[in-house]
Amino acid sequence: MKIAFIGAGNMGGAIVKGLYVSRACKADELFVADASEETLKNISKISKNIFTTTDNREAAKRADYIVIAVKPWLVDTVVEGIKSVINPKQTIISIAAGVDLSHIADMVGKEYTLFRVLPNTAVALLAGMNFVSSLNASKEQEEVVLGLFNKLGRAITIPEKQMSAFTNVSSCGIAYALRYLRAATEGAVELGIRPDIAQEVIAQTMIGAAELILKNKTNAEHEIDKVTTPGGWTIKGLNAMEEHGFTNAVIKGIKANN
Repeated sequence: MKIAFIGAGNMGGAIVKGLYVSRACKADELFVADASEETLKNISKISKNIFTTTDNREAAKRADYIVIAVKPWLVDTVVEGIKSVINPKQTIISIAAGVDLSHIADMVGKEYTLFRVLPNTAVALLAGMNFVSSLNASKEQEEVVLGLFNKLGRAITIPEKQMSAFTNVSSCGIAYALRYLRAATEGAVELGIRPDIAQEVIAQTMIGAAELILKNKTNAEHEIDKVTTPGGWTIKGLNAMEEHGFTNAVIKGIKANN
């Protein structure tokens, strides 16, 4: 499976790294184009055998799948630039936020198989959450793309109209989770714990909490009840957080862009 990346910034580069590290793709199956020589040098650090170029067309014409990984306002320019060297046998995957598949179809043609994927930066560590929508794709083609992104963590298909909602929950959610980590670390420091130790302990606790939900397939409140004894420390801490608007603040943050 030969995959070309047009753009290799934070997200594009993370996906390239994830595909290589997970062995979903060999280095010689990855073709990366970016306007920045410095960015391409960083890609070459992943593997010297990954093809890199500043010419988008050189990467695009070599691949079975073309990943458009540029800022939304650059999508039209990029697509117009590679149109002359691509064909409907190739599949186009866009990770550009806010750019509808119908818009890309209007540029390349209705006969192309198109995917829109919403990843997050944890894909580089094979711990990403990826959302996939498609246009003109068969079930088999959907399974291939899902399989690819499942190598980078987890992937599910969603209706394209829900992309914005999942952006708030998952892509932005990385920052929200890390803001909790920062706040909890500051609280731990007040209790006399060194900040580096506190951050490591809290981060591992967050991983453990997430694994309880993912592996036990239970409701969050069920797992909370297991560690919340009457009159205990946990319920006092939870009530203090609620007194200061914890749940409401999270809900307001997730809904802020709607």
